[in-house]
Amino acid sequence: MGGAVGGGLGGVGGGSLLDIYAMAWEHLRPGSSPVDWCEGNYLISSNIAEFVNTFSNFLFILLPPVLMMLFKEYGRFVTPGIHVIWLLLIVVGLSSMYFHATLSLIGQLLDELAILWVFMAAFSLFYPKRYYPKFVKNDRKTFSWLMLLSAIAATALSWWKPVVNAFVLMFMGVPTMLMLYRELQRVSDQRVYRLGIRCTTVWAVAVFCWINDRMFCEAWSSINFPYLHGFWHIFIFIAAYTVLVLFAYFYVESELPQRQPLLKYWPKNEFEFGIPFISIRNPDTKDWLDYCRLYCVRQEQDYKHGLNKISGD
Repeated sequence: MGGAVGGGLGGVGGGSLLDIYAMAWEHLRPGSSPVDWCEGNYLISSNIAEFVNTFSNFLFILLPPVLMMLFKEYGRFVTPGIHVIWLLLIVVGLSSMYFHATLSLIGQLLDELAILWVFMAAFSLFYPKRYYPKFVKNDRKTFSWLMLLSAIAATALSWWKPVVNAFVLMFMGVPTMLMLYRELQRVSDQRVYRLGIRCTTVWAVAVFCWINDRMFCEAWSSINFPYLHGFWHIFIFIAAYTVLVLFAYFYVESELPQRQPLLKYWPKNEFEFGIPFISIRNPDTKDWLDYCRLYCVRQEQDYKHGLNKISGD
């Protein structure tokens, strides 16, 4: 009897294990995702489902290492956490490439969860304290724990209704852009303001591409242009890293005012359509004062005071 019971339990255990393997393979199987974008499948390559949507993620792979280099000073003097966000953007790019190449459910979830963790990491680092809920009591560490727990809960819930995940992530961009609008009303640096306007414009174009590819596929396919989701990848990366640069600036300006932030561009600082980054400078140096004279509209008194201090020294 004992042997029979043991054999029965072993059979149940073996069957359960096989079910787990079968479920895992089902999620890994190409085409297992309920999401299929407008681009035709396997038209360009027999091994890649959505060729354009796959390789349009190139900016997510190529640009973050450059941003890590440009933000080396920021990571040293403000927070090294900025490099975690750039690394997560690479993860987003790789996950998105895997998803669009296979259209597997696991690829979809990896793509969406990577985006979710970018949001949560960015909120933990740069979410302005003036918008904190009251129970957080203006404590960034507490708020960061709240974001971590929220990310873990959202990660678990993402398996419940995978088809709605993309819409939830899209909605998360709306309060971010509203916060950006409010922060831009407070900024005195006209360079920062102009970058914010460009960021908002690119984000709007990205959303236009996403909605049209998702909702009006037939119309775009009728003119042989089912590639708007690929353009979404390009525009949303530009908007995403730009908004991160802006909130990195706002963070220093509001919470570390002794480390005066400068918005600069690479490779040529005078060309405002280059790659923006934040440089940290001493507010009493001539470099900062010249920058302030050129781009700040409400700091003329600070500029004159600084010149007098340099002359006195």
